Amino acid sequence: MLGISCDNTPSLGEFAKKLSLSFPLLSDFVDRKTAAAYGVLMPDRGIANRASFVVDKEGKIQFIEEGSTAIDISGTADACSRLSHKN
Repeated sequence: MLGISCDNTPSLGEFAKKLSLSFPLLSDFVDRKTAAAYGVLMPDRGIANRASFVVDKEGKIQFIEEGSTAIDISGTADACSRLSHKN
């Protein structure tokens, strides 16, 4: 699991520390290419829409949760569980 954000690295470090995250957070702050590639960048605002993606071992997106519902990880966790039982 990875977290990718348009926030800068120091902000992500504080966020990870505050929430005691057990997975790495990567910054897309400089050029926001990842957010653009995944279709969640709002270029006029310089930020990305909150989204969760479940990507399989072949790199195919199997699940997307966007917007305020992406804050609740249960949908993403369910998708990961279904995917792990599929293989």
